[in-house]
Amino acid sequence: MSALFALIDCNNFYPSVERVFAPALREKPVIVLSGNDGCVIARSNEAKALGIAMGVPEFQIRSLIRTHRIHVLSSNYTLYGDMSQRVMETLEQFCPDIEVYSIDECFLNFSGFRSRNLTDYSHTIRTTVQRWTGIPVSIGIAETKTLAKLANRIAKRTANTNGVVDLRTYPDRAQLLSQIPVEEIWGIGSRYARLLTAHGITSAQQLTQTNDQWIRKQLGIVGLRLVMELRRISCLTLEDCPPPKHSLTCARSFGHAVETLTEMEEAVSTYTTRLAEKLRRGKLAATTLTVFVSTNYFSNDPQYRNTITVTLPIATDLTHELIRQSLHSIRSIYRDGYRYKKAGVLLTGLVPVSQIQTDLFTDEARARSAPLMTALDAINTRWGAGTVHYASSGFAKRWQPKAFRRSPAYTTDWTALPIVHAS
Repeated sequence: MSALFALIDCNNFYPSVERVFAPALREKPVIVLSGNDGCVIARSNEAKALGIAMGVPEFQIRSLIRTHRIHVLSSNYTLYGDMSQRVMETLEQFCPDIEVYSIDECFLNFSGFRSRNLTDYSHTIRTTVQRWTGIPVSIGIAETKTLAKLANRIAKRTANTNGVVDLRTYPDRAQLLSQIPVEEIWGIGSRYARLLTAHGITSAQQLTQTNDQWIRKQLGIVGLRLVMELRRISCLTLEDCPPPKHSLTCARSFGHAVETLTEMEEAVSTYTTRLAEKLRRGKLAATTLTVFVSTNYFSNDPQYRNTITVTLPIATDLTHELIRQSLHSIRSIYRDGYRYKKAGVLLTGLVPVSQIQTDLFTDEARARSAPLMTALDAINTRWGAGTVHYASSGFAKRWQPKAFRRSPAYTTDWTALPIVHAS
């Protein structure tokens, strides 16, 4: 059976989630800021129309925000993650063969649905997702994942499609692909786009007509697969299991400049704790740990940045072992007299926890630690992150990123549930 895919993409996902619980924001310009209320990471259509670019620092557009009364919100990843899961669970009701590609995108395998009118079926999906979750979605259908991506982009940008495009129904596919610039093709980054443009290849249609040997030489096997996908030859199947992670990172800009070792230790300990929890969820262990710090590059203060990498004696997923190593590392690179803006922890050399090579002196201690980690994770999952934590992570945590405009965690925190008052 030949392949057939649908790409479902949530429209302006972060602003759309905020609007579910704050209907007054509908049809108003909305932007969502990154951690520490730094840069714009999401925009509503109304904000895009005002010329607000992705990644622009908030302080650079404050006059525009005041002039147009733009609603500015801090990112709320707990809420976004939970709403994403609800969208994906709704989509599974329509097609169990699903690949979650990102927090706001997924592929469905429509290969077994050819007897249906898939345009009508997709409109039913859109209506149901909107009704059950409040999130608007667009759907693109095609013979390959790459073409489904392009179909979804057309569905978003073309008003008369009502959010659904089945690329198979287009009578002149070549004419359509000739209107799509190469830089808008899934998998073509800025470097490859410049290379292709320099050789006179500026559209998706021109790319499909390019010699295979030249593509293989310039773009490699991945580029050749992409071109095959544009030619309706499916080379990318649904991933039932995500590829294993090779690294985990937790890095944050501080809410205020950190000038003491105590606060720096608290931050590094907190970041390490989060990474250890992620390791255990993925049944992984780390063999290498990196800690880095930096001052504010844009300030006039004295500048300093440093990094240290250590190989762990034994691969581990135990929080206390990782904290011990990260605190030892930060103490070795921390220097007094600087105003630190950012710190982070990176774990690499990840291996399955079942492959940890221990020795006679550590087996018993690790066996005792495993139930402790299980208990910690269970408590924090049940009652919220950080309910039980190591004292080295601190309590006041004044260094935490700013989030003055964050909405409540409506769906994951009982105390944040909306309250309806009878009139």
